[in-house]
Amino acid sequence: MSALRMTIEQLYTGCLAQGAYYIESNGEAAIIDPLRETAPYTRKTDKAGAKIKYVFETHFHADFVSGHVDLARKTGATIVYGPKANTSYDAYHAKDGEIFALGNVTIKVLHTPGHTLESTTYLLIDETGKERAIFTGDTLFIGDVGRPDLAIKGDLTEHDLAGMLYDSLQAKIMPLPDDVIVYPAHGAGSACGKNMSKETTDTLGNQKRFNYALRAKSRDEFIEKVLDGLTAAPAYFAENARLNKEGYEPIDRVMQRGSQALSPDAFETAVNETNALILDVRDAADFAEGFIPNAINIGLNGQFAPWVGALIPELTQPIALITPAGQETETVLRLARVGYDNCIGFLDGGFSAWGQAGKEVDTIESISAEEFAKRWQQNPTIPIVDVRKPTEFVGEHVEGAENLSLDNLNDHMAEISRTEPVYVHCAGGYRSMVANSILKARGFDNVVNVDGGMAAIKKTSVLVESSVKSH
Repeated sequence: MSALRMTIEQLYTGCLAQGAYYIESNGEAAIIDPLRETAPYTRKTDKAGAKIKYVFETHFHADFVSGHVDLARKTGATIVYGPKANTSYDAYHAKDGEIFALGNVTIKVLHTPGHTLESTTYLLIDETGKERAIFTGDTLFIGDVGRPDLAIKGDLTEHDLAGMLYDSLQAKIMPLPDDVIVYPAHGAGSACGKNMSKETTDTLGNQKRFNYALRAKSRDEFIEKVLDGLTAAPAYFAENARLNKEGYEPIDRVMQRGSQALSPDAFETAVNETNALILDVRDAADFAEGFIPNAINIGLNGQFAPWVGALIPELTQPIALITPAGQETETVLRLARVGYDNCIGFLDGGFSAWGQAGKEVDTIESISAEEFAKRWQQNPTIPIVDVRKPTEFVGEHVEGAENLSLDNLNDHMAEISRTEPVYVHCAGGYRSMVANSILKARGFDNVVNVDGGMAAIKKTSVLVESSVKSH
């Protein structure tokens, strides 16, 4: 590609399973589906001596807040959406088939409704006229297509949207050459699809051969396959889509407010005055050994942002942070990526400063899988709560366990005993500590974390079986 004086770079963010794109040709650059922070993109143009001309958005993203508004404000770039995208800020609304010049290359708008009504694919054509790549947003993933149930409104159903998606793929994507490279907005781990590959790019030819949705023999078969097995969308999706459509507070202001270092006394006062949620992002093992009473643990070293979005109902909720040393700014940024802009600061010196100040500390009992096995053998009817997804639970679970998946835990707390020890586990330990912290904050003082989760339990004498009831 360098011979054609063109650069295409995927900027992939694992914790969100999200791909943004940097395209540069002859001193002009375009960014497709940027994340909230602007520095990664401006650093690239500064290094290349290029100027950002366009910020292309494939649709109103629901799983993260895009950086389009801030990036346009800082660089003078034009925000471009496809048809049907009504925004509250200045943006160019392109027509289907419209062509944009970028240096020596061109970008063609392909309106591909189905995931959402405004969903648009951008086709990159090099200086020789060859169709080189498509940036498909949530229209086409590697191994999957976008879920068609997020833009339902009025008389428009998920069946209608799935039909639109089929038509879009057949009319706009399938006729393209097999050697066109597919660059999607997401990969495995995103809730925007159900069968995404861990690979983040592929040729269109491979997708025609191996993507189950593209292999459907008819419109009806496509609709049936795409709708089968869809789970409920995370609660924060609608609000993120609204922010992307209406605009948001500048990221620099959000970062400045959230990056305030608070002494233990100031932290305590701020929490009380704002009714802030105390969010502790340390590893589960560190959290179990000691934490501020009522703190919720969602570790940075996991699917942090999606779990924050699933478990903290209001984006406007004030949040006070406990972080590992040196990760304060990163945490504020990762919250802002999914629209949680009301961070009021972090505990200066981390959790150790809290203990040194003589403040109250709480703990959660965490036991090994071997100790859990001993207790289970002594009493196989002990209460066990498995917080994995129902599909994981059906595959295998501890005999007698109750499946209360983490994302639905708040709706099933009445089913959990408050009088006897309750043993909580997940697959590896991340989700179970999140669940235990929530239960502890709600007054469940009898929770016991099973360290290592199902992966460790399977290596013991505990009886593991498949299927039974789940929520």
